[in-house]
Amino acid sequence: MIVVAIVGILAAVAMPMYQRYVIRAQVSEGLNLSSAAKSAVGEFFMGAGDWPSDNVEAGLPDATEIFGSYTTQVEVADNVIEIQFGNDAHSDISGKIVRLTGVDNSGSVSWICASAGDIENRHLPGACR
Repeated sequence: MIVVAIVGILAAVAMPMYQRYVIRAQVSEGLNLSSAAKSAVGEFFMGAGDWPSDNVEAGLPDATEIFGSYTTQVEVADNVIEIQFGNDAHSDISGKIVRLTGVDNSGSVSWICASAGDIENRHLPGACR
């Protein structure tokens, strides 16, 4: 009887933590898919001195052609890369967006990662909090 109670308590604590881990892993997939977009946008900016207006100008496939198991698209608009989640993504992030904003650092580009305001911080990887 005591063993059953202990197992129940451990399961009650472990399940929410595991769900957060799963969601963070799914968000990480989108960040990995955006790495080519970050490079393309950075190269465009260094060459042209301006931000590309969309995926095509950045030399990338259409936004909906950059997808994964949990990511539906990666879209470039000026200095912002939007990663939208869907497909098999957890319901807490499905249809939601993470934004990477490019910042000109006098000759280099750095990226600020943040949720578009609808993904809880606990579900974001450390780099985006």
